[in-house]
Amino acid sequence: MPDYGHDLLFGAVLVPSAEHADDAVALARIADRAGLDLVSVPDHPYRPELLDAWMALAVIAASTTRVRVFPNVANLPLRPPAVLARTAAGLDLLSAGRVELGLGAGSYWDAIAADGGPRRSPGAAVRATREAIDVIRALWREGEGVRLPGEHYGLDGATAGPAPAHPIGIWVGAVGPRMLELTGATADGWLPSVPHVPPRRLAAGHRVVDEAAVASGRAPFEVRRLYNLSPGPGGFPRGPLDAWPEQLAALALEHGTSGFLLPAHQPTLLQGFAADVAPATRELVTAERKRATGAPRPADGSGAARGRNGVAGRRTGVAGAPVPAAFAPARSRAASPEELTVRPTPAPKAWRSAERLWDESTRPAGPPADPERRYPRREQEPARNLVAAHDQLRADLDRLREVVRQVLANALAPGDARAEIQRLSLRQNSWTLGAYCASYCRITTLHHTREDEDLFPHLRRSDPRLGEVLDRLTEEHHVIQVLIERVDRELVAFVREEAGEQERDALQAAMDLLTDALLSHLAYEERELIEPMARLGTGW
Repeated sequence: MPDYGHDLLFGAVLVPSAEHADDAVALARIADRAGLDLVSVPDHPYRPELLDAWMALAVIAASTTRVRVFPNVANLPLRPPAVLARTAAGLDLLSAGRVELGLGAGSYWDAIAADGGPRRSPGAAVRATREAIDVIRALWREGEGVRLPGEHYGLDGATAGPAPAHPIGIWVGAVGPRMLELTGATADGWLPSVPHVPPRRLAAGHRVVDEAAVASGRAPFEVRRLYNLSPGPGGFPRGPLDAWPEQLAALALEHGTSGFLLPAHQPTLLQGFAADVAPATRELVTAERKRATGAPRPADGSGAARGRNGVAGRRTGVAGAPVPAAFAPARSRAASPEELTVRPTPAPKAWRSAERLWDESTRPAGPPADPERRYPRREQEPARNLVAAHDQLRADLDRLREVVRQVLANALAPGDARAEIQRLSLRQNSWTLGAYCASYCRITTLHHTREDEDLFPHLRRSDPRLGEVLDRLTEEHHVIQVLIERVDRELVAFVREEAGEQERDALQAAMDLLTDALLSHLAYEERELIEPMARLGTGW
């Protein structure tokens, strides 16, 4: 597939939780200051635990200065297109042209029907979406008496307007072939998500969009290609942040993907995405585009054009340029000899707790690495994923420690955003902490279970010399599970009405011991397993 030459956009998908109403706005401010281009929120009007998407977007737009905002994606069956058109145009005017429109045909039909919406067949959903796009565009052109016949949506003398401050792009979240054809024929962008359209399926989707665009008399570059990312094991991109730019550049150069949306609930992840991933990806893509064109701009100025949504597109040059091996996805790159570049994270030099659960000096070590062994980058991916998973656990542990610190200090709420709320009691904060702790502890337990039941047996079969190391790691998993249960018990004791200094000290002590043990364990596991995982894989 071609590189369509679009400028690259980087953004975030933020969840507007009703329970923590300020969190999404606070994260949007961070994204805005960090230099991201887009902020989006999912639209599930039938879920009471989420704030209304457009209400959240309005507050986000009012709280930021530069990011563009949009629903990811608007639930058409519960949002009539005439209302969508005027809502988006109004917010675009209020935000000085910073609104786009992600649009979805609908899913979760039981929930939609429960809220009074229609239950549509796939064919009806496609027809309704096509009519909705026509209605929206008609109402964005100010005038008198717009009439559009329609099976699902139509206008019968409606007065158009207001016109938005800028040409709003309509980006469709399409999966099926008929919706992809509709996207190519009428929309300004295609917005798939990694779980529904993984990278290996992008090329097929782009072909359908391109063919439909050409059949409708449009150039394929008029349809911007965006992507909702889903990092982590089994998702995309893979590995730590420093491994992402090459993967995203490959999508831009091979598939024309030019917008990358990261689901995030941690400020540090957003900041790293903006400060490290985005500029590195742009640098790789810019360098390859320059190398691929290798020629001055045509004298007739035909080197670029703009689609309806004001997005630059390229007619010549890199559109048909081959992608070098350096930018190819990890699974298809040639296996050139490389040093093992994945490095273990050192354990903290000082312990927080006076308690000791194990003697680190008695930990067994695995067999030494073969100094002549080379590790193609694709073979290093399992080890990178291990470190990335551990980094997520470390970040979550930092968050949990901060929440505990604020609660023990009689702070009003966990987290920076929640600190602005002045009306919560310590007891309520404690129960909020309990919910967070339960979530974190569950994630940690699942990570260890996956290792014990899948990874460790594979490594043991592949290299029996690792047996003592794997036994020790499994023992430490059990110890950490006991510590998690201890934190939970101390938390329950702390939230009682009569909780005093003893309960306060016990909770802090349990949290410190869990921190020491987990960070020590993760460092040991990385030290012993990075090389075997690069050499032997995971068995998954």
